[in-house]
Amino acid sequence: MAAVDTADPDRLAYELDREYVFHSWSAQAALDPMVVSRALGTRVWDGAGRSYLDFSSQLVNVNIGHQHPAMVRAIADQAARLCTIGPSAANLARGEAARRIVELAPDGLTKVFFTNGGADAVENAIRMARLHTGRSKVLSAYRSYHGNTGSAVTATGDWRRLPNEYAQGHAHFHGPYLYRSEFWSQTPEQECERALAHLERTVTVEGPDRIAAVLLESVPGTAGVLVPPPGYLAGVREIADEHGILLILDEVMAGFGRTGAWFAHTRHGVRPDLITFAKGVNSGYVPVGGVVIGEAIAKTFDDRVFPGGLTYSGHPLACASIVAALDTMAEEGIVDNAARIGRDVLGPALRALAEDCPLIGEVRGEGVFWALELVEDRATRAPLRADRMGRIKTALIAGGLLPFLADNRIHVVPPCTVTDAEVAEAIAIYRSVLMSGEI
Repeated sequence: MAAVDTADPDRLAYELDREYVFHSWSAQAALDPMVVSRALGTRVWDGAGRSYLDFSSQLVNVNIGHQHPAMVRAIADQAARLCTIGPSAANLARGEAARRIVELAPDGLTKVFFTNGGADAVENAIRMARLHTGRSKVLSAYRSYHGNTGSAVTATGDWRRLPNEYAQGHAHFHGPYLYRSEFWSQTPEQECERALAHLERTVTVEGPDRIAAVLLESVPGTAGVLVPPPGYLAGVREIADEHGILLILDEVMAGFGRTGAWFAHTRHGVRPDLITFAKGVNSGYVPVGGVVIGEAIAKTFDDRVFPGGLTYSGHPLACASIVAALDTMAEEGIVDNAARIGRDVLGPALRALAEDCPLIGEVRGEGVFWALELVEDRATRAPLRADRMGRIKTALIAGGLLPFLADNRIHVVPPCTVTDAEVAEAIAIYRSVLMSGEI
């Protein structure tokens, strides 16, 4: 590494990154990462001092916004009291975090197993389901992402599964996606009915007595913010119950305010057997995730050893940040703000933009969890080409907005604390780029 002026911390940060840091999901040589020097609320600043609206929430996890003072204070206070302790000990922060999560979950889910993030939450939920049922197979959707550990990435449906398929006992099915229906549906009702018939058939051919669990994102996120049609999750629950199969709902991205509810699935009147969480539970201030466990499954391990554990399970700094996040979100009405923003401000603004912009094939979402599906042609619905998506990303950043792009979609996912004025500012940037004629 060549000598760098250490008086320029932003330049040093860039040089150190390119010399020593190996980035995820990337070919390393072409990377040119932005240096972020500070952040606050819905904004981040680069090394040159330029401000950007963060409408990615980083990886759709900074639900409470950047640098919330209650979060920073809680982490500092816990660090002054007790930085770390092993998972076998009892600790007040850990117990309080678990209690708050259970109180937000549906009745009948009574325990929390803490993990380091969402992927190992899914990993351990699958393990619990297999051990509880004595069955080995797990069904999950093709349009899904569940994490980058052995079983979690094999359960994932998108391209990231293919170079990582080492775990056994997984099968996939198509979930509902009316805009690009696998079932030739014309209405949400048809899509729901036909997707459930497809799942029932998949269960039959995979062997009901071999299937431990159906694993679903309550709202598939990275796959396109695919809000399930009314009745779909309830129908999955019925199919699972008919065959003694557990239902695992992945709330890693959709949970803790993102959809305008504490848990996205509660709007569908469904109670899962296991819930996985991470991201929004503490807005990513300290790495953490976990599994909320149904009472019957928890009792399986009353007198039987659960063969799993993590050194940092229930880490005190992480748990203190959970307590602060959930308390602050409740006290400041942050989940209600996400619901209002989606219903009254962001949703209407995105639909108005779509009326004017021929690149937008569909707008879908709820709360602060939206996607613009971009197309070459509205009639054929051909996805917008990758090179055009790349130009859109570059132009949005140049316009002062950090976007979240996946395939041919812009995911509009600001923090739950976003204001009406910030939404208006972001919509103006989206409009300027998408209507520029230079894409």
